[in-house]
Amino acid sequence: MPADGGPVWDVVVVGAGPAGASAAHAAAGAGRRVLLLEKAELPRYKTCGGGIIGPSRDALPPGFELPFRDRVHAVTFSLNGKLTRTRRSKKMLFGLVNRAEFDAGLVEAAKEAGAEVRTGVTVARVEQHGPAVPDRRTVAVVLGDGSTILARAVVGADGSAGRIGAHVGVKLDQVDLGLEAEIPVPASVAEDWAGRVQIDWGPMPGSYGWVFPKGDTLTVGVICTRGEGAATKRYLEDFIARLGLSGFEPSISSGHLTRCRSDDSPLSRGRVIVCGDAAGLLEPWTREGISFALRSGRLAGEWAVRVAEAQDAVDARRQALNYAFAVKAGLGVEMGVGRRILALYSRKPGVFHAAVTGFGPAWRAFARVVQGATTLGEIVRTHPVARRVVSAADRIPAARS
Repeated sequence: MPADGGPVWDVVVVGAGPAGASAAHAAAGAGRRVLLLEKAELPRYKTCGGGIIGPSRDALPPGFELPFRDRVHAVTFSLNGKLTRTRRSKKMLFGLVNRAEFDAGLVEAAKEAGAEVRTGVTVARVEQHGPAVPDRRTVAVVLGDGSTILARAVVGADGSAGRIGAHVGVKLDQVDLGLEAEIPVPASVAEDWAGRVQIDWGPMPGSYGWVFPKGDTLTVGVICTRGEGAATKRYLEDFIARLGLSGFEPSISSGHLTRCRSDDSPLSRGRVIVCGDAAGLLEPWTREGISFALRSGRLAGEWAVRVAEAQDAVDARRQALNYAFAVKAGLGVEMGVGRRILALYSRKPGVFHAAVTGFGPAWRAFARVVQGATTLGEIVRTHPVARRVVSAADRIPAARS
C-alpha cells in the first residue's frame, strides 16, 4: 500500500497543463478514479503566446468556455520588420487567452469530471519494479517527500524536461528557444492592436516573432533554434523597438525551450504513457503546442483507462501501443509535414512572406488551417502545387539538431 495508506488509483496524471488536464478529464469522464498532480500552485504563469486555433477549440471538453482576451480577425505580416502587409478575414481566425486562466479552467473541468487535483506536489520518479511496487499491474509514483502513490496507469504530462518523459525514454531532435515579454500598454496603444496580431518572419533560419494583444497587455515574443541565445535576445529587443514599444516596461520577461520528438521516440513504457510537451509533441514549424497538448492529452486519458484495465503486461503493452498508433496517425502526420515546411521556411522565408501576403490561395490556406477547417497535412495531400512545394523539402539536407 502507499505510504499514506491511500488508494490504488486507476490513473495518475503528472502535470496539470493542457495535456495533463485533458488526460485527467478524459479518464475521469470514463468513470475511473483519477488523481492529477501538479508541482506548482494554480493559477501559474506559462511562457506561451496563448493562441487558441481551431484544432485546440475542437479538442476542448464539452461546454468549456474559452476565456478569450481578444478575437483575431487580421494578421500583419512582416519580413524582419520590412514589407509589412495586413490581411483580414470576416470570420474569426483564432482567439487569444492568458495561459494562467486557460489552464486553471481546464483543471476545473477535470475536477468537475471527477478527478482529484493536488497542487504543490513534486514527483521524483516512477517505478514499475522493485519493493515499492506490489504487483505487475501497479506503478509507484514516488514524490519528492518520499511518499508513494500507486496507480494502474500513469500519464506523464510534466513538460519537455519532466521526469516521466525521461522514464519513458523520449528522444528529441529539435530544440528551440522562445523568449517573451508581457508588455502593459495604454488604452490608445491597445486599441491599435485590438483584433489584430503580427507575425514577423525573422532574421535567423527558422525564426519568427509575434505580437498577440490581450486587452491592456501585448504578448511579444520570438523563437529560434537553441544555441542562438544572444541573437534571439537581440531579435526580441529589435522587434520590440521596431514596434515602438521600447518605452513600456514589461510586467514579465521569460524564456522557454520547446522540444520536438524524433520520429522513433517512444510514447510509452510499461504502464506509463506520455503526452503533450512531455512526449515532444508540437508543430515543428510554428512550434504551436496547445492543440497538440489537448489532442494528445485526450487520447492519453482514453488509452490510460484501457492500460489500467489490462490484467497483464502483454495487454498493457498492447493498449499503450494502440495509443502510440493513434498519436502517430494524426499528430505524427502533421508533425512530418511541419518538419518539411520548416526546412523550406528556414531557407526561403521571403517566399513564405510573398505567398501569404500576395497570393490569395496561400492566405486562404493559412486562414483555414488556423480556423480548424483543414490541416497542413490535408492541404499537402489534396493540393498538387502544395504537394510539389513541400516535396522539395525532401531534397534539402538536414541542418537542424
